[in-house]
Amino acid sequence: MKYFTVEEANALLPTLEPLMEKLLTRRARASRLAKQLGHLLSDYRSNIGSAELSTLTQDFVAIERMINQIQTHGVLLKDVNAGLLDFLSERNGRDVYLCWKYGEDKVEYFHELHTGFSGRQQV
Repeated sequence: MKYFTVEEANALLPTLEPLMEKLLTRRARASRLAKQLGHLLSDYRSNIGSAELSTLTQDFVAIERMINQIQTHGVLLKDVNAGLLDFLSERNGRDVYLCWKYGEDKVEYFHELHTGFSGRQQV
């Protein structure tokens, strides 16, 4: 497990933020397509060789790839829908997560390991 300082987490944001933007865009498109194509996905007898289903499959592959790219940096993707990333850190001798949400300018919050986003506090 990798531990981050606030400075190290913020230094990664220029790499992670564009990835998160692409991930959220792909996830939104895949979600829309899955809803539109739900009838095809639920009927195993249907011809599922459509262009839309190919696009959906490609989106799922791209989403998986981007999640892996994010995680290779030692970062935890806590919520793909909200764009939440956690960076393991140490604060006053205990483990905490530095917390960043897509759209925030920088990492400036942390929370205890067991509290999650609702327990965020200013760094």
